[in-house]
Amino acid sequence: MTYRIPQKINTRVILVINLNTIEFTLLIGLGSMFAGLVGSLTGLGGGVVIVPLLTLAFGVDIRYAIGASLVSVIATSSGAASAYVREGFTNLRIGMFLEIATTIGALTGALLAPHISAPAIAIVFGLALLHSAYTSHQTKEMEPNELKPDLPATFLKMNSTYPTPQGPRAYYVQNVPGGFSVMFIAGALSGLLGIGSGALKVIAMDRIMKIPFKVSTTTSNFMIGVTAAASAGIYLNRGYIDPVLAMPVMLGVLAGSMLGAKILVKSKTRFLRSVFEGIILVLAIEMIYNGVYGKF
Repeated sequence: MTYRIPQKINTRVILVINLNTIEFTLLIGLGSMFAGLVGSLTGLGGGVVIVPLLTLAFGVDIRYAIGASLVSVIATSSGAASAYVREGFTNLRIGMFLEIATTIGALTGALLAPHISAPAIAIVFGLALLHSAYTSHQTKEMEPNELKPDLPATFLKMNSTYPTPQGPRAYYVQNVPGGFSVMFIAGALSGLLGIGSGALKVIAMDRIMKIPFKVSTTTSNFMIGVTAAASAGIYLNRGYIDPVLAMPVMLGVLAGSMLGAKILVKSKTRFLRSVFEGIILVLAIEMIYNGVYGKF
């Protein structure tokens, strides 16, 4: 039996034309598991891999890929966030405060999405990823004694500790207004591109607010579900979330994110940065190329 994708999704199918339902589901599920693993380790959210995977490999229309991605991002957050909170990495105060900006931004981006062409969305996606890769590569991990308590962060009680092999390590949050501003942009990209805005969230916390990388990635994972949920409702209302596509994506990402949560605790920051930079650099180039040449 040949699997037939609904016509609204079947815009440029490359791999799935001759696949039966089980084969199609397994392929999507395995790819999504890898996306969830990467998203969990780097704080990007599975959407940063899911959208290019569905559009470039399976030929899915980018808006339906974004819809499935938003569902997967919620699953990633649900799967990994609880483990990170339990381990003591996630800073809940920072996450809850910055979600105000990202949620407003996500609603703004989702409302703008229908008025922007698919190639333009792909190019914006790629440029956002390139910026994230560059700024991550430039980031230097700060020692706790190099930073002093910041007044807004102290007032909001954001300063905290995170576990290391040598015991709890203190850190002091910096430049809260700057991080809040970037979070609005991150939320807008989430609603527009379905990426969970994890890339810019990690950059804002790690680069601007000087939060340790592991705390940034885990707090980002905690936040992305709320941000994605704010825009997923709008995509669902417009018919851009298809259960045939969203279900295997969600299950695969959830399994990958749970696996990533176990790996991150024992991973070194340098390794995580390398994964972060390499993945998004490759995806950025592919998305910009396909956007410029109108292959969406």
